[in-house]
Parts: sequence; C-alpha cells; structure tokens
Amino acid sequence: MGKTDLTDGAEPKDANANQIARLKAENAKLRADQKRLSAEIEAVNKQLVQARNAGSRVKVPTIGSKRKGRKGAFIRVFVPDSHGHHIDQTAAKAFLADLKALQPKEIIWIGDHLDAGAFLAQHFTLGYVAETDSTYEDDVASANAFLDQVAKVCPDAQQTYIAGNHESRIEKWCITAALRNRKDSGFLMQRIGPQAVLNLEKRGIRWVSQGEQYDGLSIRGAIKIGKAIATHGSAHGVNAWRTMLSRWGCSIFFGHIHRQGGFFSRNVTTGTIGAWSVGLLAELQP
Repeated sequence: MGKTDLTDGAEPKDANANQIARLKAENAKLRADQKRLSAEIEAVNKQLVQARNAGSRVKVPTIGSKRKGRKGAFIRVFVPDSHGHHIDQTAAKAFLADLKALQPKEIIWIGDHLDAGAFLAQHFTLGYVAETDSTYEDDVASANAFLDQVAKVCPDAQQTYIAGNHESRIEKWCITAALRNRKDSGFLMQRIGPQAVLNLEKRGIRWVSQGEQYDGLSIRGAIKIGKAIATHGSAHGVNAWRTMLSRWGCSIFFGHIHRQGGFFSRNVTTGTIGAWSVGLLAELQP
C-alpha cells in the first residue's frame, strides 16, 4: 500500500511541474514579443520624426524665386467646390496653409462655392431633408468668410470666380420667381445673386457666368488660362475626365465631380492634352 501511495502522489507533482514549465515558456515568449514590438514602434517613431523634419526643410517656390528653364513662370491655384456652409473645415484649413506657402499669382474659384440649397428645394422631393434644412443666409456667410480668409492669405493674387451649377440655379430661381421677366429677374439678381451677396466687384474678383462667352471661346461659362481652358464642368461618372477632354478637344481644368484626377490624350495639332478635376473642399456627405 505504501508503494502505491508514493506512485499516486508523484503524478500530480509531475503534472504541476510540466504546467509551470509551460507557463514560464509562454511568459518568456510574450516578453520577447513585447521587446520586439517595442523596438519596432521605436523605429517607426524615429522614421516619423525624420519625415516631419525633412518636410519642414522643404522649400516651396514663391513668385519671386528663380525657376530654371521656366522664364516667366508663376503659380496658379484652383479653389475646388466648397459649397458654402457645407465646407469641410479641416480641408479648408489645410488648403489655406498651402495657399500661404505657395503665394500664387492667380486664384481661380472653380464654382459651387455657394451651395444655395434653399434655391434647389424645388428640384427635390419633400423628403429631401438635407437641403430643406439649409438657409441661404448661412450659406452666404460661410462663403464670404472663406473669401475673406483667402484674401487675407493672398492679398495680391488676381482672382476669378467661375459660376458653377449651384450659383446658376440662383439665377434660374430668379427668372422663375419673376415669371420670366428679364428686368425683374435682373432686379432680383442684383440683390440676391452671387455677385451681389459675395461682393465680388468690391473685392476685385472677375465673375464668369455660365450663360456668357469669354475670351473668344465658342462655349459659354469658360475662360482661357494660357494654353488651357478653365470651367466648372458638366460631365459626370467614372469617365468624366475623358468626356470633358473629348467634348472640349484641348487641355482643361474643371470641378463639379468632387473627385481629383486626370486623363491624357494626343491630337495631331497640339500633341499631348489633358483634363484635370481639382477635387473638393466640402463635406463628402453633408
């Protein structure tokens, strides 16, 4: 019986020893993994610090700086759709910081900087709450504030404001409200139209209407910028860049589609041409 008791008592001791050994091995592995991860995190942090320091040393060319092989070159900036009080404040802050560093000679507002949701209500069903909640007063205040910020950052830049489809719908609303009377609709536009509420004439900003022709172009609502064209845009869908390039037949910059991108092609007269959309400064889902 004594021998049997000794054998029965040895089995639990062996099992406990094995379990303790296994736990020690797992703890050792965990400590090693923790040490390895800490080293990796430290290495990543060092890379981030180096990247930030490198970025702070980057010199952005200004109007007065020399640029080899580019005699008379200057910087032109396009302001993407901001849609009034739907503007994305984080994006706008980053944009203004870039604008301050670049100090462009020309600034082109590419359109839809007034959302004009109140004047779009007739185009939507009654259940389209997102537009019926907005007010033109708030919209105008936000757009003016953004214009003020840009003017403060770049007081000497030449500015052009190209009307987008949202600004144009204000004019359409005025015509509808005036029962298609041109004089009355013009009277309304002088008081609530984009040029009036944004004080564009007082600001010295050129206004480009979607209903008029400029710079000898045969298509309305567009201007020449060097060898290219700038307009708000009218194409939609995944092939908007290709469509705009095909429709105009020359290099063109536009907004409207709320995406940044481009498309290139060649023709027999001017060689390589491209279409570029300049992105968005408004909230993606207002």
